[in-house]
Amino acid sequence: MKKISESQRKELEALAAKSESEIDFSDAPATTEGDWKSAVRGKFFRPVKHQLTVRIDADVLDWLKSDGKGYQSRLNDILRKAMLNNHR
Repeated sequence: MKKISESQRKELEALAAKSESEIDFSDAPATTEGDWKSAVRGKFFRPVKHQLTVRIDADVLDWLKSDGKGYQSRLNDILRKAMLNNHR
């Protein structure tokens, strides 16, 4: 991610100090509920992946592979759900 310049930082600080009534939103019209009806959270977000080696019990690996291709993605999905549910 690029660092912002000093002038950009000052501009952001000045904008943050303004009340909403002082900000010109004419180039960004308000949205409606309908605008968000088909919105999908995280559609373009792609986390950084790291290649690593792990040891998994053979029966667990067989189970993951039993649905065919994509077992690594399934493993990642299972781990993400556990992480988000804060299971340890």
